[in-house]
Amino acid sequence: QVQLVESGGGLVQAGDSLRLSCTSSGRTFSSYVMGWFRRAPGKEREFVATIRWDGVIEYYADSVKGRFTISRDNAKNTVYLQMNSLKPEDTAVYYCAAARLWIATKEYEYGSWGQGTQVTVSS
Repeated sequence: QVQLVESGGGLVQAGDSLRLSCTSSGRTFSSYVMGWFRRAPGKEREFVATIRWDGVIEYYADSVKGRFTISRDNAKNTVYLQMNSLKPEDTAVYYCAAARLWIATKEYEYGSWGQGTQVTVSS
């Protein structure tokens, strides 16, 4: 398992952008599939995006496709989530997670989780 720390959350207005970062302390970061999930108030945690260890394959939830972009810098042990055209319904705690799989879109597939960072989008 790896330790993950998210940053970059905050309060923004609808239509604004934010970039979340998640940094790993492990030395094997480049071998992990990385994902972003979110939990909105009163809702279950849901998948947002995932990126394979080499950055070649990405998957997105339909609700964020075309607005969010996941990327990674293995030299910096960091995965990013660029969020554009934010909507009030994007308000949630955002979590990054790591999995030792080829690709992973399900919560149960991830073995390491960060503590989360709050994103609040006002209308």
